[in-house]
Amino acid sequence: MGIFTKLSTVFKSNINDLISRAENPEKMLNQIILDMRDQLAKAKREVAAAIADERKLKSQLDTEVKQARDWQHRAMLAVKEGRDDLAKQALLRQKEHTERGQVLQQTWEAQARETESLKGSLRQLNDKIEEAKRKRNLLIAKQKRAQAQRRIHETMSGLSDTSAFEAFNRMADKIEEEERRSVAHVEVTEALQGDTLESEFLKLEAGPAGAGVEDQLLALKQEMGLIAAGDGADERRRLESGEGDDARVRDAHVEEVSDEEAASIPEAELISEFDRLEGKRAES
Repeated sequence: MGIFTKLSTVFKSNINDLISRAENPEKMLNQIILDMRDQLAKAKREVAAAIADERKLKSQLDTEVKQARDWQHRAMLAVKEGRDDLAKQALLRQKEHTERGQVLQQTWEAQARETESLKGSLRQLNDKIEEAKRKRNLLIAKQKRAQAQRRIHETMSGLSDTSAFEAFNRMADKIEEEERRSVAHVEVTEALQGDTLESEFLKLEAGPAGAGVEDQLLALKQEMGLIAAGDGADERRRLESGEGDDARVRDAHVEEVSDEEAASIPEAELISEFDRLEGKRAES
């Protein structure tokens, strides 16, 4: 068992040295597995040598046993022939081979037990290396997952910095400002270089500016019951021609005011005019 104790010591020293110098865990684990395989190959050679020695002892034992039997037969043959002197010599040789055979028997049995033990240890070592290979794949997977998690964490930490988003928003505002300036420049250019005749026709097609106000006034009179619903067309013609719709309007002094001038009448003057109307209504 000394050989495997030595291998275990070598394993531990190599692994500790690799771990202390580890920069790339995957490379280090692969290197450790390679070292284990090298040590396993050495162990196999040592076990093979032990097996060869055990078989050699067995062969020597078989030879001594055979020699002892042969000299036993020769002694019996000499006795049959009346040659006691030869029988004695044969018995002496038979004794020597028997004694050597007994020693070899003990040695061979011990070697055989040791060889079987070495075979078992070698199988265990091979199983441990295979297990280490499986664990290596698991450790590499864990290491890669840890690296991925670290990269994700670093990315998320970077996203928590608002400076990049603020810079993005500033750039977006700048682009939108450039777009507004470009549109305004185009509008100014079209206004200065456009066809005025075409612009006038577009205004005519759009209708008079006060058309919307006259429609509202007509709807208001219909709501107040001053005109019937079917008289809307006649009332519209009277409004457009400037004719009044009752005696008070005909008697009143009417000052012609254009739409542009009406739009520019100060609010205070409008309020004063309405106050005067309300006063006249109260007196009547």
